[in-house]
Amino acid sequence: MIRCMLNIWGVILFLRLSWITSQAGILLTWVIILMSVLVTSITALSVSAISTNGRVSSGGAYFMISRTLGPELGGPIGVVFSFANALACALNTVGFSETVRDLLIEYDSQIVDSVNDVRIIGSITVTVLLLISLAGMEWEAKTQILFFLVLIVAFINYFVGTVIPATPQKQSMGIFSYRSEIFLENLFPDWRGPDGDFFRMFAIFFPSAIGILAGANISGDLKEPEIAIPRGTLMAIFCTTISYLAISSTVGACVLRDASGNLNDSFPLNVSEACDDLSCSLGWNFTECRQSGSCAFGLSNNFQVLVQVSGFGPLIYAGIFAATLSSALAFLVSAPKVFQCLCKDNIYPYIGFFGKGYGKNSEPLRAYLLCYIIAMCFILIAELNVIAPLISNFFLCSYALINFSCFHASITNSPGWRPSFRYYSPWTGLFGAVVSVVLMFLLTWWAALISLGLIIFLFGYVAYKKPEVNWGSSVQASTYNMALSYSVSLAGVEDHVKNYRPQCLVLTGPPNLRPALVDFVGSFTKNVSLMICGDILMEDEKSVVSQRNTNDMIKWLNQRKVRSFYTAFKASSLRDGARHLLQASGLGKLKPNILVLGFKMNWLESSSQVIEDYINTIYDSFDSNHGVCVLRMMDGLDIRDELQTEVNQAFEMDEAIESDQQNSDADSDGDNTKSTVNDQIKTVFQNKQGKKTIDVYWISDDGGLTLLVPYLLTRRKRWRRCKVRVFIIGEQQTMENDRKEMMTLLQRFRLDVHDVIVMTDSERPPLAKNTRRFEETLAPFRLNEAQLDEGTAQQQRTECPWKITDKEMDALRLKSEKKVHLNEIIRRNSKHAALVLVSLPVPQADCPRSLYMAWLDTLSCGLHCPVLLIRGNQQNVMTFYCQ
Repeated sequence: MIRCMLNIWGVILFLRLSWITSQAGILLTWVIILMSVLVTSITALSVSAISTNGRVSSGGAYFMISRTLGPELGGPIGVVFSFANALACALNTVGFSETVRDLLIEYDSQIVDSVNDVRIIGSITVTVLLLISLAGMEWEAKTQILFFLVLIVAFINYFVGTVIPATPQKQSMGIFSYRSEIFLENLFPDWRGPDGDFFRMFAIFFPSAIGILAGANISGDLKEPEIAIPRGTLMAIFCTTISYLAISSTVGACVLRDASGNLNDSFPLNVSEACDDLSCSLGWNFTECRQSGSCAFGLSNNFQVLVQVSGFGPLIYAGIFAATLSSALAFLVSAPKVFQCLCKDNIYPYIGFFGKGYGKNSEPLRAYLLCYIIAMCFILIAELNVIAPLISNFFLCSYALINFSCFHASITNSPGWRPSFRYYSPWTGLFGAVVSVVLMFLLTWWAALISLGLIIFLFGYVAYKKPEVNWGSSVQASTYNMALSYSVSLAGVEDHVKNYRPQCLVLTGPPNLRPALVDFVGSFTKNVSLMICGDILMEDEKSVVSQRNTNDMIKWLNQRKVRSFYTAFKASSLRDGARHLLQASGLGKLKPNILVLGFKMNWLESSSQVIEDYINTIYDSFDSNHGVCVLRMMDGLDIRDELQTEVNQAFEMDEAIESDQQNSDADSDGDNTKSTVNDQIKTVFQNKQGKKTIDVYWISDDGGLTLLVPYLLTRRKRWRRCKVRVFIIGEQQTMENDRKEMMTLLQRFRLDVHDVIVMTDSERPPLAKNTRRFEETLAPFRLNEAQLDEGTAQQQRTECPWKITDKEMDALRLKSEKKVHLNEIIRRNSKHAALVLVSLPVPQADCPRSLYMAWLDTLSCGLHCPVLLIRGNQQNVMTFYCQ
């Protein structure tokens, strides 16, 4: 309570309250005081709630806001609050300097002139305060009681002075004992000069109320902060409010607005002149100086009224010195501490220099010097009425965010929000935040715009950089609430073709080992639809399961700026894992509708069981009504070997992306998967594709997925200059008609397709050398019954059921030749394409798995660009109807 009261009783009380009373009148001065108290009381309730929801460390308002609202808003307010404390140090120093200057003028001992004297005295004072703070603040708490006693004596001295009968010397200065006519005269406003405005008076007065955070700032030193902070802060506000109301009303009842200070203006010496002023009824004629504006005394003309009213003036000076110096020293200490806390959080670059601590108490000496320089710059302004509105603006900004923090933390209903202080309401917090922002603009609109502009800029920087801090903020709780609410709402909405989105389950394994697959799918799902990276952990991989840490994979995805979930699943086989992931992954309507996997490059060396497992995975996807995409790149997708030896030709190291986490991962298990978690490899999908083409070989209608994916790709910046070409099967006689029909259909679907090409030679037999190559590929999987006797052939069928019989080969020969010939067409037309999309053949029950694998291999071989074998689930994904 004492610390808060010392910070609230400051320079404004002694040097500006009487002047504000003369300008606004007693009634409006009470309104100004009560408005300030309303804002500070609501903020005190919010501070009490936040500070009792866990111990507040050093950093005061910054620590409370940042740990409640997160770094996005905590960082900006840390900068603003540090700056505001430095300004408050300057304000109190200038108030002290004004008092010393007035004493020098009283004794005819000016240094230069009235303005430069304030600058000189203020510069010397803040320098001495800096040296004191650098020397150590162990004695600072002990001196608080002394300062407090001096202020109490000063108040008693003032109130005693109001009841002592005024001497002729005091009466010449417009000071009388309590008079009802003076009270009534000063009851209403008398605006004068450029500062004559209600909100200007409020802006000048408000810094007197900014000391309410002093108690929360020392929560670490309090025995029971959950009791001490609310009780002490609210008691301090109550006591100081009573003192402000009492002083404004008593000084308004005792002192005239204008007085000359000339003993010759009393009526016995000047009785012949006509006088109708209030002073005339009191025996004094101040009309001449009031009309000429030359009055040097009175509420409106002199800032040292409290000194003159008091019983013994030097005691008021002692109170002014105690209030201003103690507040200036407190702000000079708190500003660097807040800034040091901000620096240690590593939210902004290049400020860590000021956060270094020295000595056993980790004193931020560099931050002290920075605060000293800022305070010195504003001391050189030497105008209390100019500095005060700026401070009001920055502290109102801080109070707005404190109140909003309390409101936001309350409405998110987070189980972690459990303040022991119960006497608060989220709606009073919201009201306090709104009032603070409104007052900012009413007081100094240009300073309010600068403050908000600075906060928005700093907020945008933190939101873009996303520092790696996790404080359990209410923003995280709010994000969860919104996600949960929208997911539940979405579950009750029926599907519509216009709202179709390709939601992909991507079988990446550890995503960092197949970056091309991640980048490709991320290219058309980012900010559009759901992407889940699935990692199926086989039972024979138990030794490496512990190293596939979900947090590391998510961190890798975030560093790569890929918006995807990561899900690991233990299963006995690829097929089982994929089947369970397709059924279980997702939430409500946010479920995968497409399975994406990489082409199995080593299928020729794989066992029949592995091939069977791979093909059955595709088969199960179609069977469960999912689309399927198979991506093939010339040198494969898995970069495990390339990371150990040399970089694959399909990839290049991205020099712009550095691995910053090496030290943090040094204590992890030395598995290849983990050691490459932070290795960011640049893939072809991260390059600008230029004016290449995206070629779509639309062999069969699958609902439109084959055409939708290229459209989504061309909306990306890297693919924007690419032109989409669609190849369809047709006859020579109807080629032009087929082309026009397809172009019309695509236009109705609003797809920007550059050209439609009709393939009229799709039924031709393939070249002999390509047919021979296809058969050589299949040779290890052929049964070759013609070369075996019946018994041996029967034994082979029993032992190797996966081998292709002559009958099966003959039955599917035509389809095989079509696949070989289609590959010839693709290689002829798409040698310079950026991407080729080909309709994926649907695996049939009567087709041997090795033959189907050979079809996929044949369709996609011989191309330097990525090839995507794609097939929808026959469900329409596009419409040209508006409903």
